[in-house]
Order: sequence, then structure tokens, then C-alpha cells
Amino acid sequence: MNVLIWNEHRHEKQNEDVAKIYPKGIHGAIKEFVETDDIHVETATLDEPDHGITDEILAKTDVMLWWGHLAHHEVADEIVEKVHQRVLEGMGLIVLHSGHFSKIFQKLMGTGCDLKWREADEKERMWVVNPSHPIAEGIGEYIEIEKEEMYGEHFDIPAPDELVLVSWFEGGEVFRSGCTFRRGHGKIFYFRPGHEAYPTYYHKDVQKVIQNAVRWAKPTNRTFSSYGNAKPLEDIKAK
Repeated sequence: MNVLIWNEHRHEKQNEDVAKIYPKGIHGAIKEFVETDDIHVETATLDEPDHGITDEILAKTDVMLWWGHLAHHEVADEIVEKVHQRVLEGMGLIVLHSGHFSKIFQKLMGTGCDLKWREADEKERMWVVNPSHPIAEGIGEYIEIEKEEMYGEHFDIPAPDELVLVSWFEGGEVFRSGCTFRRGHGKIFYFRPGHEAYPTYYHKDVQKVIQNAVRWAKPTNRTFSSYGNAKPLEDIKAK
């Protein structure tokens, strides 16, 4: 399987505290626990030519992970269109944390994807509400994160095809933190935790969810559906 981890990579360049937490970038931290003997991982960032998402790389990508925050508006519409088409063709997409405001997620959802938020070093407890789902495999009843940014409802997204995880925060809010969607032939997973100011991507259960999601989102091995004017499969008798 070929996986592409896309990261805006601005916080790590501009904020020393973030750089200390993620010296190899958020994309580098995620690559270290996603890459295995049977999963080849490449990374790409916003400031590379074509944002690192060339036609060649996109064509061979089975699953893409997306993290962005400061510069959603800088992502070229042309690249968004290409990623969108690949999702419809079957490429999996995992949208992480503040990627909810990315152009690609908004396009796939058809909504504003807005929410409440607060930075107050709050405890987060993510409850597994769909324990038989493959993305929840190996996870207990809940995942507890000592400090995270709060995201709260209402989350302006369509009703998920499947709800896997629901968060509770110390301040009282709840949030749909693990949601799956299908668009065309592609599978999409939105996963909430991952604020850049916290070492969330070193949390073993967070890593496990992402590892599971990558395998869940991989394309189904089948030919792409045909559309348009179709020849009959049987002889049609004149009426």
C-alpha cells in the first residue's frame, strides 16, 4: 500500500514550542508509526511545488492523510480538484484535526464544517461508540488524552455514514471525533485529536486508530464503475 501524508508544515517552522514537540514535523511523526513492511509512506508539504502532490504521486497513492491549519486558503484549487477526483475513484482520505476546515474536506462534505473550539489544556476522553468497527480494533472502551484543544458541537458536517468515536471534554462539551463517509468509490475518515501544541501523535491509542484507519480506507480491489450511455446486456425485442 502507498500512503501519502500531507502536512501544511507551517507551525513547526514558525513556533519553537511546536518544533520541539515535532522536530521532524507532524508528517514525520505520523510517518514513523504508519510505515510498515507492507505500507510505503511518502510525505508532502504546502510549500513544495504543487504542494508535493504531483500527478505521478497522486496516481499511485492508495490512502492520503491530511493535516492543515494556518493556510487552508493557500492550497491551490487545482490540487483540491485532483485530490477530490482521486477520492471519487477510490483513494482513501484521512482528515486530521484542524483539517476539518481544509478545502478538500469542505468540498467532500458540501458544508462549512464549522465547530466550537477552546484552548485550555483540557482532558479529552474519546469513547468508542462502534466497538465492532475495524477502526476501533485494539482500542479499549475509551481513549484518554491528558491535554488537548477542545472541539465542540455543533459540528457542521453531514450525518456520518458511521460514528466510531465521540469525545467528552473537561469543560463539558462533546464532539463527534471519529466519523466515516463514502464519496464515490472512496472512503473518508475524520479523526479529531492532533492539536499542534500537544504531543498527541505520540499517544499509542491515537496511533492505533490512525493505523487502523489507513488499512480501512485502502481502495477496494475492483474496476471503476462505468457511467453514461450503456449498451444492453440482453437483446431487446421490438415492441
